[in-house]
Amino acid sequence: MMKAAKVLPEAGERALHLEGRADELKTEAEALKGAARLEDLTVWQMKKVKTTKKGSRTYHYWMANWREGGKIRNVHLGRCERMSQSEALQKARAIKAKALGLSDLKFYRIPSCHVIE
Repeated sequence: MMKAAKVLPEAGERALHLEGRADELKTEAEALKGAARLEDLTVWQMKKVKTTKKGSRTYHYWMANWREGGKIRNVHLGRCERMSQSEALQKARAIKAKALGLSDLKFYRIPSCHVIE
């Protein structure tokens, strides 16, 4: 009996510790799931040629697309001359986070350039 009395309190403490750790890991897994959803997007360049009386001019724009509810959403991010690819990717992640309701993820911030919705 005395041996069992010594083992059970230690087992109870260990169980509480493991339950706390399991809660921490679950929270971390949920955050990673949201971050993984943000990573599932494509950033690409769109080339547009405008023809006028004076001639043709070519413009390059950053675009992003991802799936939302079974449909592909295309988003205009801005002109290539005004932002780098990494800035376009950061902006796309911020727009997608807002669209998915994941704006509480602090490591994705909307850059200072204009957001077109």
